[in-house]
Parts: sequence; structure tokens; C-alpha cells
Amino acid sequence: MDKSFLTINCLHPNHKSNKKKLRLGRGQGSGKGGTCGRGHKGAKSRSGFSKKKGFEGGQMPFQRRIPKFGFKRNVFGKRIVGINLDTIQDRIKKEGKNIVNKEFFIKNNLIRKNDFVKILGRGKLNIPLKIYASKFSKKALLSIKKIGGEAVFT
Repeated sequence: MDKSFLTINCLHPNHKSNKKKLRLGRGQGSGKGGTCGRGHKGAKSRSGFSKKKGFEGGQMPFQRRIPKFGFKRNVFGKRIVGINLDTIQDRIKKEGKNIVNKEFFIKNNLIRKNDFVKILGRGKLNIPLKIYASKFSKKALLSIKKIGGEAVFT
């Protein structure tokens, strides 16, 4: 017969998806009977077994072997933000106000709503200001009072 001639017995699927799935546990004659290729006993032979992520066969897992370090921030603790006098002086030039309070700091993105403010003494003030804050350093208090300003504890 001529090989270029196409016959029905030469036809086959173009891909392998039509290959029948091997049915497990259908007798010894099938080649996958009895244990169905899972071996004898042990967790892997049981139905419903799924290995947990990071499982090392009963050995202490890596994430528990490595040393722990550092600390967690106290969620109930106060967050105190230190703001220097030179920072206030720079922001005041743009604003043109003489009162510096929590709204001023929030508006200038220096603190968040629930933060406490401590005024620190780096830099100088050029104009007398009335500053509202939770805390003041000694140097900051001296600088504010020297220029004729006022420090108010809130």
C-alpha cells in the first residue's frame, strides 16, 4: 500500500488528553490494586492526608528552630513625637500665625491625630510664639521664654 494514502486506522488524537485515567484500587490485575501505589501504612497512605506547610517529618520545623529576637511595641503605650524648634520656625514662616497647637502640627504632617508632642531645643525661634504641647525639653523652654514666647502644657 502507498504510505501517502490516508486510512482511518492511521488517525489518532492530536493531543494526549484523550488518554484514559488509570483507575486505582480495582484489583491486582490492573497493576494499581491493593495499596493503589501509596505503599504500606503511614500518614501518606491514609485518605484525607495533607502535608502542612513547613512540615519536616516530625523534626522541629525551621520557623520554630530559628532564634526569636526584637520586641513588639506596646499597643497601649503613648506615641510621643519630638519636634524641634527649627522645624516649627520653618513651618511658621509659611503660615504666619503666632499660635502653635495640635491642629498646626497635624496640618503640617508632623504628627498624627492621637500622638503626643514633645518640643525639643534644636534651632532658634525668631518670633515669640505661644506653643501648646504635652512636654518641653529644658533647652526648648529656655529658648521659647528668651524670645518672649509662651509654653503651654496640654
